[in-house]
Amino acid sequence: MNILVVYYSTYGHTYKLAQAVAEGAQSVPGMTVKLTRVAELVPEEIIRQNASMQGGRAMQADVPLADVADLTWADGIAFGSPTRYGNMASQMKNYLDQTGPLWAKGALEGKVATCFTSSATMHGGQESTLITMWIPLIHLGMVVLGVPYSLQEINITERGGGPYGASTVVADRPPEESPNALECTVGRAQGKRLAEITAKLRG
Repeated sequence: MNILVVYYSTYGHTYKLAQAVAEGAQSVPGMTVKLTRVAELVPEEIIRQNASMQGGRAMQADVPLADVADLTWADGIAFGSPTRYGNMASQMKNYLDQTGPLWAKGALEGKVATCFTSSATMHGGQESTLITMWIPLIHLGMVVLGVPYSLQEINITERGGGPYGASTVVADRPPEESPNALECTVGRAQGKRLAEITAKLRG
């Protein structure tokens, strides 16, 4: 089984969650896991003026850029994006908007999908972001997963990580502090569940 973790991250927080999701998927025997990042759309002159954005880009420099063809390779896919006014970032939307030819062929029907996110503030729209990320995946015919409450960490996280998917509240914290250990645990559990259900449905 092939598992793709495809994400966008400006400063590195969503990237850290993506790593946790990938680790969880990799823990399931028989999984080949690929981590990719979608292309940046912010103009280069803006990035050059922002040290935090430069740091986030440097952190992810070794992660290959996502290609829409990766979606046909994968049996299960985790999509990650920070919130932008309660919705996914334009970079991830741009990536998904390129799947029209795959939709026309039904190429993604029956594949398993799940989503994760991060937000700058406590009420930044994590749940609405995750739910609206599901919408194009349902149009593509994918089977969408959340995280069950049997995962005890969901009941004790303070800044992120719920039944809709792994998440973190950044609140001006550097990537090494957010996501925290509990939120990464949710991310790993989400990746593991993605891999396990992918194996059951498509194995």
